[in-house]
Amino acid sequence: MEKREIGRSGIMAGGIGLGAWAIGGGLWWGDNDDRMSIDTIHRALELGINWVDTARVYGFGHSEEVVGKALKKISREKVILSTKCGIQWYDKNGEYHFSREGHDVYRDPSPKAIRRDLELSLKTLGTDYIDVYYTHWQCKTYGLVPVAETMGELMRMKEEGKIRAIGASNVDLKVLKDYADAGQLDVIQEKLSILDRKPEVELLPFCEEHGISLQTYSPIEQGLLAGKASDDYVAKPGEVRDGKFWWKNENIRQVNRMLAGWKDLTEKYHCTLANLCVKWNSMVSPQIHVLCGARKLSQIEDTAKSLDIGLTQEDFLRMKADADALISRCTTTPLA
Repeated sequence: MEKREIGRSGIMAGGIGLGAWAIGGGLWWGDNDDRMSIDTIHRALELGINWVDTARVYGFGHSEEVVGKALKKISREKVILSTKCGIQWYDKNGEYHFSREGHDVYRDPSPKAIRRDLELSLKTLGTDYIDVYYTHWQCKTYGLVPVAETMGELMRMKEEGKIRAIGASNVDLKVLKDYADAGQLDVIQEKLSILDRKPEVELLPFCEEHGISLQTYSPIEQGLLAGKASDDYVAKPGEVRDGKFWWKNENIRQVNRMLAGWKDLTEKYHCTLANLCVKWNSMVSPQIHVLCGARKLSQIEDTAKSLDIGLTQEDFLRMKADADALISRCTTTPLA
């Protein structure tokens, strides 16, 4: 699989990464077969997908537990491992974020909190170091915890050899600039799909100019762009798709009509709709690493084929034009 450097870190990762949010299960994703999740991680590595991304909050520690079990069966150096800090449910410090499964969750990127997160993640994952360590969400109140303080602690972790590269997730341009000014930021993680391209406006140009990678998540809109959702699909209350813009019934129908119009492309490239959309995502910029969730062997085996598609620039632009037309027909701006 094609490899791309993560920022200026010298770390080379496959163009596709395995996202482990769904592996955490819980109300977001429902029950999981952890053995299958572990097998999926191992299969991803066999297929050249060497970047595995999780977070402390996914399943309230369960995703990290499963990833840690998978790591026990392989050589640690074969995996580019990322996890995230700054979202905690241990106390009421920071800014309230949400409540779920009996936990009140707070955004807290303070040095003390992210140090605690790191030590918990290292223990749960069963490793001595994290390759890429992200701040998961930023404070809603700008400057409540100055980025310079957060970045200072992250740089100390890097000097200690406990992390190899620093990332930030869910940022705006102002906060992104603060990170870049305070130390070596190598990657940001943001939502990007053919239907939701907000990072293209400000974040991606800044990243391209400053040698920062963009790891995109939800490239197939949590499964919608795979073309398997029925027009009358209704998300269960509390699950990850509940309330999401593109998962409203009226929008599912429109998306499905657009996808039906790409039948000739799936036949031309001998691929699935999901393959097409992941490949499209990767072609937006050479700075991009595409993060794809999977917890079943069939999912990761299909995903791994995506970057092999020889999608032409003409077809790339055709897909973009079709998506632009769909977006323009919608009366509400989609939210990340």
